[in-house]
Amino acid sequence: MTDIQTYRHEMMDELSQVLNYWLTHTIDVKHGGFYGRIDEHGTVDELAPKGSVLNSRILWAFSAGYLMTNNDEYLKTASRAFKYISDHFHDKEYGGIYWSLTAEGKPLQTRKQMYALAFCIYGMSEYYKATQDERALNFCKELFQLLEIHSFDKKNLGYLEATTREWKLLEDMRLSAKDNNEKKTMNTHLHIIEAYTNFYRIYPEVFLKLQIENLLSVFDQYIINHQHHHLNLFMDENWEVKSDLISYGHDIEAAWLLCEAASVIQKEEWKSKMNEWALKITQASMEGLDKDGGLWYEYESANNHLIKEKHSWPQAEAMVGFMNAYELTSDQKYLELSYQGWKFVKQYIKDQQGGEWYWGVEADGSPMKGQDKTGFWKCPYHNSRACIEIVNRINKLVGINHNTLISSI
Repeated sequence: MTDIQTYRHEMMDELSQVLNYWLTHTIDVKHGGFYGRIDEHGTVDELAPKGSVLNSRILWAFSAGYLMTNNDEYLKTASRAFKYISDHFHDKEYGGIYWSLTAEGKPLQTRKQMYALAFCIYGMSEYYKATQDERALNFCKELFQLLEIHSFDKKNLGYLEATTREWKLLEDMRLSAKDNNEKKTMNTHLHIIEAYTNFYRIYPEVFLKLQIENLLSVFDQYIINHQHHHLNLFMDENWEVKSDLISYGHDIEAAWLLCEAASVIQKEEWKSKMNEWALKITQASMEGLDKDGGLWYEYESANNHLIKEKHSWPQAEAMVGFMNAYELTSDQKYLELSYQGWKFVKQYIKDQQGGEWYWGVEADGSPMKGQDKTGFWKCPYHNSRACIEIVNRINKLVGINHNTLISSI
């Protein structure tokens, strides 16, 4: 049986190890900000482009880490990320943020990807919580307004994926090469509602609340599949589903993020509905669990093909998602599944020698080759957040308040 106090202690320790890795290895002293990539062998690629998503996730992670621990080094690093985003990623002429920069900090891909704007809101909101810096709040307001003006679908609800720098719709809206080129995706909507929820914590404004409710409605009606309870991943502007791919990590991530959104806006009808959906989605995601406690990556249902890889980020989300289900039901099996996920991470995903987590492992448990240790998509976000969420949820369960925790560190 899982000892939740041991679990909490291990999560506090892992949070420190993850953030200290980024403090030690990723700060770009020469060009500012953070390196764009470190490969699987720990070698820095000083010429790698710098991604807006990476930098926004760094901003969130160190802001949240500071709020958890009061570690001044974390706040200093968050401030570094805030300044770099403000100085280099912010499009001063057209508004919003660039998708990527050169290693030297010059605009590279200037397209406006709504996923990136969402993560910037998410990080800036957390930085405001840590600092009360009005510049961060104003940045959030700007990005929120731009999303609503240029991306929100007033007819069908939801958000269109991407535009040019000047806010004209693109032919190719894909977030990455592996994605379908569709106008609406689960992934972007999940991270917009995640961002709006965090923004609402610092700016509880009526229209923002309405848009969070609209997003909950979109998930309820269109994104959660009412037959098998997985998430529909790719859709056209009229919400016609264009893919049968299943992403187990996104399933379990959505299960708890949707509960959080409903809870933060304090709408009882949405809380009740999303709590019900969360348990159904959690059950569906368990189809992707292996006997070793790890969560498989994706499943192509059309040809019955399981992608036998276990990426790092779904393991982090499983830890939180199963803990969320435990809170909703008090069913011990979910707590055990959460801790089993962490045991899997310790055994296979965590790089005991090099630090941080591997990108993922193959079916035999060996690290995947040719993948980043840090990079455009490999960030201190899923794993640091899992640590913070588990600690906060255990504190709530056992009645430890935040001030007591801070004084014990």
